Amino acid sequence: MAEEKGFKRLIVWKKAYELVLEVYKMAKVFPKEEIYGLTSQLQRASISIPANIAEGYERRHRKEYLQFLYIAKGSIAEVETYLSLAKDLGYLTDSNYMSIENKRAETYRLLRGLIKSLT
Repeated sequence: MAEEKGFKRLIVWKKAYELVLEVYKMAKVFPKEEIYGLTSQLQRASISIPANIAEGYERRHRKEYLQFLYIAKGSIAEVETYLSLAKDLGYLTDSNYMSIENKRAETYRLLRGLIKSLT
């Protein structure tokens, strides 16, 4: 296996990517009528996190990098809101919610740390 380079080396990107995969798995149980609503919004917001980390990293200018990291941070807040809503609507069990919320919170902490290290 080739050595990872660039943004794929970042732990925060790896955790954000894992979060997307988990969101997609869990969203499969959401009601079909939510496919263009909550399911779509949750998936799009989760994808935005690693995508913005990657895009910012490749910009190579600290100011631009930070701008994309702040966008990713906003997307994490969106995901938190959508997950809470999914739980409260009964689409996620308490254990499924806690599992994915822990992943989201870990990604948030790592992202916040990266932002702090760059400012």
